[in-house]
Amino acid sequence: MSQALITHNLPIPSALGSLDAYISSVNRIPVLSPDDEQALARQYLEQEDLSAARQLVLSHLRFVVHVARGYNGYGLQMADLIQEGNIGLMKAVKRFDPDQGVRLVSFAVHWIRAEMHEFILRNWRIVKVATTKAQRKLFFNLRKSKKRLGWMNHEEVQTIARDLNVPVAEVLEMEARLNGKDIGFDAPADQDEDDARPAPVAFLEQHGADPSLRYAEDDEEENRLDVLREGLAGLDARSRDIITRRWLADSKLTLQDLADEYGVSAERIRQIESVAMKKMKALFVA
Repeated sequence: MSQALITHNLPIPSALGSLDAYISSVNRIPVLSPDDEQALARQYLEQEDLSAARQLVLSHLRFVVHVARGYNGYGLQMADLIQEGNIGLMKAVKRFDPDQGVRLVSFAVHWIRAEMHEFILRNWRIVKVATTKAQRKLFFNLRKSKKRLGWMNHEEVQTIARDLNVPVAEVLEMEARLNGKDIGFDAPADQDEDDARPAPVAFLEQHGADPSLRYAEDDEEENRLDVLREGLAGLDARSRDIITRRWLADSKLTLQDLADEYGVSAERIRQIESVAMKKMKALFVA
């Protein structure tokens, strides 16, 4: 099923001007009877009839709105949650098998919530609060289980850890993430206050700004150049020419280029180069 085709002419919250108008629109779409749902599902499954798939999606848009209302407390736009849920609904219609003996709504709820969960985890904080499957489960269950806005007491932590079958330490860590706030990396939260806390970037060491380290690096580089000059000076003229034109010149030559010029084989040039390299390497190791 092509998502582009199935979404064509579907009601979209932003396109209708307001969320209330969208909800009113989808609530006017008739709910399918079990027989009609089965017939449409088979029509799409056996004939790939996109009009049948579209009717299945349209008749369940109101259910997506119902699910989205359960995630109202995450500070995200309801319209965005609904659109993400609609994507999950379309995925469910694509995978729905009418021979399994369940209604589409029961099958689709997993896909709808999965898309909403992914959207929430991507947008709830700048820094991800849950990356593993276990952390995601704890994130949503902890949000649902918290009884008040403040920090949980010891008894509440123990209860949630027992109910979710996770260590107490993981509950405490996730609670800290939930209660934490994003902090600007390179600027204080309130620059107008003289006593504002420094931004995190202020605590990073900038190694390149240390004059002593920069001087030591320059001195080491100069020493290496002196050793290189000394090594080249200790070579015979042919070896020095081969090393220079093979490795130090702007337009480097190949072994065959030098072999043609000196009237020897490329293997002979390689041997001369290898002996010269060993002599120079001995100076760097010493």
